[in-house]
Amino acid sequence: MNLPAFLTPNVITSLRIAFLPVGAYALFKNGGDDSTWQIISWWIFFILGLSDILDGNLARSRNSITEFGKFLDPIADKAMIGTAMVSLSILGRMPWWITIVIMAREIGITLFRLAVIKRGVIPANRGGKIKAFFQGFGVGFYVLPLNESLYWFRDSFMAVAIILTLATGLQYVLSAFKTNK
Repeated sequence: MNLPAFLTPNVITSLRIAFLPVGAYALFKNGGDDSTWQIISWWIFFILGLSDILDGNLARSRNSITEFGKFLDPIADKAMIGTAMVSLSILGRMPWWITIVIMAREIGITLFRLAVIKRGVIPANRGGKIKAFFQGFGVGFYVLPLNESLYWFRDSFMAVAIILTLATGLQYVLSAFKTNK
């Protein structure tokens, strides 16, 4: 990729975190009921999600994968999902129990990562990437102003995201104990 040298993967990840309030602001604009602002918010979160792919590809292409980046990138992912979910729950558009279940797992795994980091960072695996995909699109369907006839699809997608969130959390903990004995 031919991006300026100062635009490092860690800078992109940091910018992703810095722009999260913009996505939340758009979601809350006009009381959170404005479909135009809901679509704008969706685009902001979508672009921030794409920047996750960009920073990973850039890190690999520049051979600049760092321990800090391996740690910060999942934090940015969790912050993005958390910002959207908490905002949606405050607006009454997503049940709080979904936000609590997913965020409890995400925060729990983050704290667990901090506890075992001296043994080395455990990078995201394929299951974690699939989980992130389902979380991102599942939450995205709650951000969009969908017709009620599509709620079954949105809710089914989110159900898969919840199952993957819990299963990959358990897998992550078991993997950490297995590889760090």
